[in-house]
Amino acid sequence: MKKQLIALALLATPPAMAGDIIQWWDVSVSALYGEDYDLAASDKQTTITFETAGGWKYGDWFAFQDVTYFNGNNYGTDETTYGEITTRFSAGKILGQSVGFGPVKDLSLALSLEEGEGPVESFLYGLGVDFDVPLFSYFNVNVFRRMAIDDDLNSSDGWQVSPSFRMDFPVGNSSIVFDGYIDWVFSADEANFKENFHFNPQLKYDLGAVMFGQAQKNHLYVGVEYDYWRNKYGVDGIDQNTFSFMVKYHL
Repeated sequence: MKKQLIALALLATPPAMAGDIIQWWDVSVSALYGEDYDLAASDKQTTITFETAGGWKYGDWFAFQDVTYFNGNNYGTDETTYGEITTRFSAGKILGQSVGFGPVKDLSLALSLEEGEGPVESFLYGLGVDFDVPLFSYFNVNVFRRMAIDDDLNSSDGWQVSPSFRMDFPVGNSSIVFDGYIDWVFSADEANFKENFHFNPQLKYDLGAVMFGQAQKNHLYVGVEYDYWRNKYGVDGIDQNTFSFMVKYHL
């Protein structure tokens, strides 16, 4: 029940807050299927992902909730959940004037919460930087200090750099979107938690625009997600390298 309530909260929050404080918002639901996952109850997984993103008077937000179902030898575990909530307080929006310089468009106070089943709960805080990069719809980098909520089980305290990006390519009456993120965790406080690098991009085609016309543009996407995770969960030598097929719908 907990995972369903969290997902519903992600879907309901933007319209509930709509008004002068909300500048734009987006909600989506994705279904993914992939194989060859490491350190999981099964190497085959089906994941339902609920996402919301938006801009508000003093910053922006992004949140997601994964509900992952194990499709193989699951060792008695049928499913698991994981989610993150990130909000940033923009210096430019708060001060009412540009704080950009050179390729830097804005600076923000970035806060993030990681939650889920197992020793994964952490609070992150740091600096967000928005860049103006040619060909990119957006290119942002958050530099975080990580703090485990339960130090007895979670040894991921340290530093993290997290770029996120998006590129849009027109293709006839449709488009292709290439977006994703990188989480690079380094300088961990615990020696047994190894530096790890997680690259998770998606390549998606706007199928809705082709099948249902321009009125359904930017709604229904199909594509693939690539997942490369060196030293997954900070475990030395566990390198995940896999693809998932996906369908994504923006409400």
